[in-house]
Amino acid sequence: MPEASVAPNEITYSAAISACEKDGQWQLALNLLGRMPDARVVPNEITYNAAISACSKGGQWQLALNLLSWTPDARLVPDEITYSAAISACEKGGQWQLALRLLSLMPEARVVPEEITYNAAISACEKGGKWQLALNLLSLMPDVKLVPNEITYSAAISACEKDGQWQLALNLLSWMPAARVVPDEITYSAAISACEKGQWKLALNLLGLMPEAMVVPSEISYNAAISACEKGSQWQLALNLLSSMPAAMVVPTDITYNAAISACGKGGQWQLALNLLSLMPEARVVPNQITFSAGISACEKDGQWQLALILLSLMPDVRLVPDEISYSAAISACGKGSQWQLALNLLSLMPETSLVPDEITYNAAISACSKCGQWQLALNLLILMPEVTLVPNEITYNAAISACEKGSHGIWRLALSCSA
Repeated sequence: MPEASVAPNEITYSAAISACEKDGQWQLALNLLGRMPDARVVPNEITYNAAISACSKGGQWQLALNLLSWTPDARLVPDEITYSAAISACEKGGQWQLALRLLSLMPEARVVPEEITYNAAISACEKGGKWQLALNLLSLMPDVKLVPNEITYSAAISACEKDGQWQLALNLLSWMPAARVVPDEITYSAAISACEKGQWKLALNLLGLMPEAMVVPSEISYNAAISACEKGSQWQLALNLLSSMPAAMVVPTDITYNAAISACGKGGQWQLALNLLSLMPEARVVPNQITFSAGISACEKDGQWQLALILLSLMPDVRLVPDEISYSAAISACGKGSQWQLALNLLSLMPETSLVPDEITYNAAISACSKCGQWQLALNLLILMPEVTLVPNEITYNAAISACEKGSHGIWRLALSCSA
């Protein structure tokens, strides 16, 4: 613009900052905002709103709040868009207390909240696992003459889902028609996710109701339903859903395959789990750490320790770094295959790959030693745990006691010592 002898003004800068905001380029947005005084251009409310929103999308809630606090010095009056953007920044940063504080400050600043403001605050409560507060905000909206929309209900249902409040989630879904709010794909997906833990039949029922409600299920809807089947040990139904996705013109993702593989693993179907893993490249879906860990865990369930180790060794070939879950599953597989030496070898290799074994890893290793009567090694691992700042739990002690039980007759005193 300067080369064309055109001077940028506040509208130009606001448009440029807004462009950065759309792509989450908060650094560029703040850089443009900082250059405005040198260009003798005074930022206005629109400029600040765009910059705050850019910080929000970039997960920079502290910077967003800083910008909000600077508005009085810039002789600007924050409006509902400003506060909504700041509350959304707090929501993305998991700062639900600050989000509610900003919402409570709006009347003092003579700013009237809008639906988008409450939606952001409810979503903040959802991220913080505060479903009661989310529902309270939803119930307060009519008092301030605001009508909840599908985004509001979706956030509230998702808040219930986070705490396993599936009954409340379904109640909210059922209330929507009376409130003249049409549930969308996001709403149904959130409700299906709420039924994920222990209510797989309800999850499938909701998925089946979506076409009747003229709502097209997405991969998120199917993923939630498959995950519900996985949690309910319904591996056949999980595979049926996966196979039905192409006919519904829904493309499976890595999350879909991960849930299906995990479902097969829990059902003792390690062959099917590995078959799904092998089919992913053909479906143009790239396996990730979770995929391989689920495959290793499927092998572990049936004591297929050789296959578990092969999967673990294949991960670097596909540019994947095994994590603690991958190693823990492989160690457990070795334990079930009576390969305690290999289990301990995997445990010793973890620090070399910059991985820190956790309680689950140690439990798997202790259990491996226990199954093979290696009570001394099991106790050594138990003693080592506090030295690496790990606290043994009930599973740890049970495995150690079992190891002592499998030892010679004189070891019962050690077992009693562990139980004490």
